[in-house]
Amino acid sequence: MIRLVFLLCLLLASPARAEQVVAGLSRDSIGITASFDGSEILIFGAVKRFAPEPDGPLDVIVTLEGPHGPVTVRRKSREFGVWVNTSSVEIPSAPSYYAVATTAPMHEILAHEVDEIFRISVPEAMRSFSDAVERANAAPFAQALQRIRFKDGSYRLNTGDVSLLEDTLFRADFALPANLIEGDYVVRIFLLRKFRVIDDYSAPVKVRKVGLERWLYSLSQEYPPLYGLLSLAIAVFAGWAAAEVFRRIRG
Repeated sequence: MIRLVFLLCLLLASPARAEQVVAGLSRDSIGITASFDGSEILIFGAVKRFAPEPDGPLDVIVTLEGPHGPVTVRRKSREFGVWVNTSSVEIPSAPSYYAVATTAPMHEILAHEVDEIFRISVPEAMRSFSDAVERANAAPFAQALQRIRFKDGSYRLNTGDVSLLEDTLFRADFALPANLIEGDYVVRIFLLRKFRVIDDYSAPVKVRKVGLERWLYSLSQEYPPLYGLLSLAIAVFAGWAAAEVFRRIRG
């Protein structure tokens, strides 16, 4: 009874949100095959209102985040004419993929302190996973990782790629690269007014290997010795077949 009263008090104390996100995805699962060369996800939605529209422009930010894991970032220096690894930092966890799409430039619609809370931008998203890095010189390594992943397309900032119609309907298209890794991805949508988040929404997207790729992956994880023997047998057969073809051509 006490718990019920406490929950009712919380509900009464919390102001009702005047605007809420109602959203959907064109697909919530992606299959990776041997011929996989990328994919696309359309994220669409609307703003549900329970009162007259508030003053101030409405903006939308959509993020797509991939599974995260540890990353070792190394620094190379030229020593005696040869490039060698001279130092490294272990980042405990970083998103393997992270894309952000917005209706306008981030600094024009999102306050820094709000970004620190929701971890929306790429630097803040990385910081949410790598807070355990406490070395004073770790920041340059984290920045280097961001530069590398922006360059190879794993991290993206698509300013203006969220289309917003009459402050009600919105959509964002994400082009996913061919080097996606298997795992659970998360879509997040943020409604903003006056630099503040007024509502947010999240939905999962599953990326899985399918067909022969899935069978080989499961075999390598669950039965490593058998997978090793199978790999060896395939290599031997391929070598024999190549030698046989070469012999017939010469003969």
